[in-house]
Amino acid sequence: MDKKQTVAVIFGGQSGEHEVSLMSSTNVIEAMDKDRYNVVMIGITKEGKWMIYNGPVEKIKDGQWEKEEEYLLEDFSIQHPILKKIDVVFPILHGPMGEDGTVQGLFELFNIPYVGCGVLASAVGMDKIYTKTLYEMAGLPQGQYLLIMRRKWQEEQEKAIEKIEGKLDYPIFIKPANMGSSVGITKAHNREELIKGIDQAAQYDRKILLEEFIDCREIECAVLGNEEPKASILGEIIPSNEFYDYEAKYLDGDGSKLLMPAPLDQETTETIQKLAIKAFKAIDGSGLARVDFFVEKNTGKIYINEINTLPGFTNISMYPKLWENTGIPYCQLIDKLIELAQERFEDKKNRA
Repeated sequence: MDKKQTVAVIFGGQSGEHEVSLMSSTNVIEAMDKDRYNVVMIGITKEGKWMIYNGPVEKIKDGQWEKEEEYLLEDFSIQHPILKKIDVVFPILHGPMGEDGTVQGLFELFNIPYVGCGVLASAVGMDKIYTKTLYEMAGLPQGQYLLIMRRKWQEEQEKAIEKIEGKLDYPIFIKPANMGSSVGITKAHNREELIKGIDQAAQYDRKILLEEFIDCREIECAVLGNEEPKASILGEIIPSNEFYDYEAKYLDGDGSKLLMPAPLDQETTETIQKLAIKAFKAIDGSGLARVDFFVEKNTGKIYINEINTLPGFTNISMYPKLWENTGIPYCQLIDKLIELAQERFEDKKNRA
């Protein structure tokens, strides 16, 4: 490489996954090859304030970076001259206002290459309802589900409950349509828990997704690439809690188990890998994604659960672990993602 590239790592954000972003970005920044990259750290507070941060990386993880005034450039804006020096943006923003096409649109407007999926794929991948709609059109196998709008729930709760219980049996999973890291997700075993769970999900989104319970094994597959994406080995999650919720993912230490490769027969493994790539292409994905599946315990039937277009990069996150076990170490994975961002950018210029 002739010269070092300048990569802007953006972290924090205004979503309920702010803390996960801080953990992910700390890992990415520490793993980046400083002989290849000049790193510009840009933090976004929960209130939506953007600031350039020049302080110790370890202060990002627990949110202390916001208090390090001597290392902050608070008059930062998207017109700042430093943006003209940036070669690639690595947005490590999970959830709404970061993973949903919003900042991706900003980078498109400013003609800056960025890691990950484009505006369309990011927006669709963030919204679980629209993802399911596309997957139905693509013929991907899914479980039963139902959409409830927050206003309808608040105005016609009894009718909504009747509709839900008419289609789905307990237990029922309840999720905000636009959220990740299992934020706001609950499992209802009865009507009382259903009401409480929908009220909780409604705090995060106006659209609430309800899904049937499938007695299953939870399998994940990482996808990497643009026009010709590749699938990683598979991983299986053995959650420490009743399901793989936020606590089991990030707060329970070694309680949850990750099995890599997942102990599945070759046919099932290859089928899931093919479905992961099909799901990635169905939303016009680029760069990276993690695709989650269910394998029903009694029948072996495969269901796609959801896709995550900007999966976690924490020290316990499945996406980098899957690729590490496939043969791509963490630091090389970062290099590859940056290369894919530039490849997609050049391809877009050539089409224009």
